[in-house]
Order: sequence, then structure tokens, then C-alpha cells
Amino acid sequence: MDRKRFLTQLGGTGLMTILPISTAKAIVPKVSTNSEANEAKIVKNGEGTELRIFGNPQWHKVVGGDTGNQVFEWVDDLAPGSGIPPHVHTKEDEIFRVLEGEVEIMVDGKVTVLKAGDMAFAPKNIPHAWKVVGDQKAKMWVSAFPSGMEHMFHELNALPSGPPDFEKVSAICETYGIRFV
Repeated sequence: MDRKRFLTQLGGTGLMTILPISTAKAIVPKVSTNSEANEAKIVKNGEGTELRIFGNPQWHKVVGGDTGNQVFEWVDDLAPGSGIPPHVHTKEDEIFRVLEGEVEIMVDGKVTVLKAGDMAFAPKNIPHAWKVVGDQKAKMWVSAFPSGMEHMFHELNALPSGPPDFEKVSAICETYGIRFV
């Protein structure tokens, strides 16, 4: 849709600037989707379903059940040195957004350090890995689409605390189409 048509449908360029949000939302029609999930959701900082993945807190913000299985988004709060070795997803693409700290990321053999505000896209079937660098914690907002990986994280969360058993972790990940390379 072009900009002029979009603005015309909203009632002109100034509609949203003159009306308060509560009034504006009452006149903007709800758009129907083919998704089974039609409920709006607001999740604030520190909210969501909290899991512990290898000792690091992870908050699930939206999952497949919220989005008609379209997207899964979570926030990782990561200790220095935390990371995931090179692996490939066969089902989903991922977007990594660094909110705090520094994360070295490798996507398709290219390595870079991401800082707050930086992001990386890792398409399915492309090897990628990441690691928190430096002596500071990092926080990363990650999106996977389509959803489904959230179930894997619940299985990983159920593993005993302590150093992870790579064979068990690998077997769980393979169930969800993720293999280490």
C-alpha cells in the first residue's frame, strides 16, 4: 500500500497527532488475520515466562500460542563467556538484537562483535554461533520464526543444574531440527 492511500484510510495525515490514543484506537478497526491467536499482548521488561537455560535467565515474551505459531520471542540475560557453539536450524530463522553488553556472533562464517543496538539475522540452514565477550553481562532479544523452539527451551530448562551434558542437549536440540556442526 502506498503512503498517500494509507494516510487517506487513516483520515488524513494529522489523525493520530490530534486525537489521544484512547480515542484513536476506538476508531481504528481491528484487522482480522488468519492466525488463531487474535489477542493483543503487552509484556513489560522483566515479565514473561522465566526459564533457566544453562544457568542464565531467559524470559519468553511471546510464543507460538500467542502468535498463531508465527513467531517466538525471548530475552536472554547472559553471563560473560556464555554462548552457543556453531549450529544450524532447519526450521526457523532467527534475529538477534543486543540490548546490553557485547556479543560476538558468527553467521555463515562471518564473525563480528555486536553491541547495544546492533542486530544480526541468521536464516535457517545457515551455520551460526554466539558468545558473550568481555567481562560484562549481556542481554539479547531474540526472535525465531516460525515458532516451536520454545518447547525445546522448556526441555533444556528441565535438565539438572550444573555443566550441561552435551549429548543430552544435542539430542533435545535435534528433536527440534537443530544440529551442532
